[in-house]
Amino acid sequence: MEMKARTQISLEGLRGSVPVVWLLDTGIISQKTFEELAQGVKTPEEVAAMESVKRYLKGTGSIAGVLIEATKRKMSFYDAMKNNLLLPGAALRLLEAQAATGYLIDPATNRRLSVRDAVRAAVVGEELSEKLLLAERAVTGYTDPYTGGSISLCQALRKELVPLAEAVPLLEAQLAAGGVVDPVHHLHLPLQAACRYGFYDEDLNQALSQLDDSTKIFFDPNTKENVTYQQLKERCVREAESGLWLLPLSENAMFCVDEQTMKVLRSVTVCVNVGRFKGQTVSVWDLLNSEYFSDSRRRELVQKYKDEKAEALQEITTALTTIIQETEAQGKKFAFKGLRKRVSASDLFQSQLIDKKTLDELNQGKKTVKEVTEMESVRRYLEGSNFIAGVLIQPSNEKMSIYQAMWKGILRPGTALVLLEAQAATGYIIDPEKNKKFSVEEALEVGLIGGEIFEKLLSAERAVTGYTDPYTKAPMSLFEAMNQGLIVKSHGIRLLEAQIATGGIIDPVHSHRVPVEVAYKRGYFDQEMNQVLSDPGDDTKGFFDPNTHENLTYMQLLERCVQDPETGLYMLQVVKEGGKYFYIDESTKQALRSRALQVKVGKFKDQTVSVWEVLCSHYISEQKRKELVMQYKSKTLMLEDLISLILKIIEDTERRGEALKVKGLRGRCRCQNCSTLR
Repeated sequence: MEMKARTQISLEGLRGSVPVVWLLDTGIISQKTFEELAQGVKTPEEVAAMESVKRYLKGTGSIAGVLIEATKRKMSFYDAMKNNLLLPGAALRLLEAQAATGYLIDPATNRRLSVRDAVRAAVVGEELSEKLLLAERAVTGYTDPYTGGSISLCQALRKELVPLAEAVPLLEAQLAAGGVVDPVHHLHLPLQAACRYGFYDEDLNQALSQLDDSTKIFFDPNTKENVTYQQLKERCVREAESGLWLLPLSENAMFCVDEQTMKVLRSVTVCVNVGRFKGQTVSVWDLLNSEYFSDSRRRELVQKYKDEKAEALQEITTALTTIIQETEAQGKKFAFKGLRKRVSASDLFQSQLIDKKTLDELNQGKKTVKEVTEMESVRRYLEGSNFIAGVLIQPSNEKMSIYQAMWKGILRPGTALVLLEAQAATGYIIDPEKNKKFSVEEALEVGLIGGEIFEKLLSAERAVTGYTDPYTKAPMSLFEAMNQGLIVKSHGIRLLEAQIATGGIIDPVHSHRVPVEVAYKRGYFDQEMNQVLSDPGDDTKGFFDPNTHENLTYMQLLERCVQDPETGLYMLQVVKEGGKYFYIDESTKQALRSRALQVKVGKFKDQTVSVWEVLCSHYISEQKRKELVMQYKSKTLMLEDLISLILKIIEDTERRGEALKVKGLRGRCRCQNCSTLR
């Protein structure tokens, strides 16, 4: 134990360094190898080069590109797609699999690149960057909206941050390329370790082992079969020189849309009256390559044209419009509550908040509007989350609205105004005492705000309801208004940042938040602004901590808030004389994330999880979490003592649950199963 605590050696992994202690804990290296490393008998380079270690540090390789059998030419999936050798959907899935396993690969040069580097190097086109960046999170980690920590693909799936249909192919690829990726420690994990540490589970493993033709989404262009990623990889050839796995393409396999066919399909246009293309005249080719059509349907319609030429065009255009109309008609039957108006299922589909499968399940009665609304991946875009709702005075624990705090002199007018503007721009003005939400006009009527700031808040609320284009009179988003000079850039950045921190950029036309890639398409965001918000400087930190007098981003200030146990609302602490201001800084979180503990009972039974994950679980209240971390930071509670105390809390909670069993309608209910309701 002492040697483990002292050893600070790391090896290079997928996107960062991997502590050798973690390699030992996950069974990748033996105790003997660990000791030889710690004592200098073996060098880190020697251990990293061991085949049994290298496969987890770097993976066994994803499918890198295609090999054209006739010419023996290697080609990236993007180039194969652009040359019409692969269908766009098939190529995108293979590129997403690469991104989710570590890097995009240029088989011509054997370069391995991050998505952003690949776009800069023109290995892939910018039009795919957002989809690939989303897939890349399977390696870099998803952000847990509750703890702020980095979580794996499987954990994000459990929290409904990623739909199952999107997660399965990425997990398939990870398993086939070395194992499930641990984004915290930057490596692939053996299956047993992935399950033990919560990065994977048996249920998901069972589901992946039972994929059938309807759920196998990778496509073998040679046999025209739907296959798993592992099956497709087994059909690849491994190039001796580079070690790359290449998918061979026979002459019959290539989806060759010749120049003449593509020219005709681009020249024939259809006037679309519904859906994403409503009011537009769109080419048959663009419609075929939209989200309304599966790869197999697209291939079938193109082949029909190639077989029958001009005679088939009318039939194809009719089929296209019919499929779009049917899809949209299904969606119009179901309405969801948006920020200011009802939102149809078809809107959710066009905004990529639900997929075609979910839309079909709604139509078939397999899912209800309530069930879809409660999906975390939908709810966060319809409602938002994590708003800074009010002020909590310490040590008295008095809570009040932000406007009230301003009038009592607890917050400076400027500090209060930017927080109220952030509320208005993210949906509603909040009354934290009554846990109610109001539009700006309603907030004025009930006395939640005063008339002197009404116009400023009404202006900020346009980030939700829409700004008016001075030329076309059409509604515009916050970002578009910034670009038109209708609002000051620094003001716009502050509101935009608040929107992103509370669930996503708001589409004022459709009255809900949208994913980043959809915001890009609709002109509500761009890469330059994303870069500004990803790397904030002092000039873009528009919020103020009244306790430390620091300028912060909205997210940084939110992390210093406390959650009201009664309402779940986030409250900005203002510490008065006799009170102590405490927040958990990032370095402390990281230290607690990197320390694992073995749990023997309850929710985490037989798993090894991080100290931070357990501290953020239902076993420990927010107040208790802060108390324990405060003691840990002040060194009145050492790390080993903290772990012992956490394990005792879990065991006591589970023991009480066993002892207190209540009689239910059809039997007995264990109390700890209801503990998350407390």
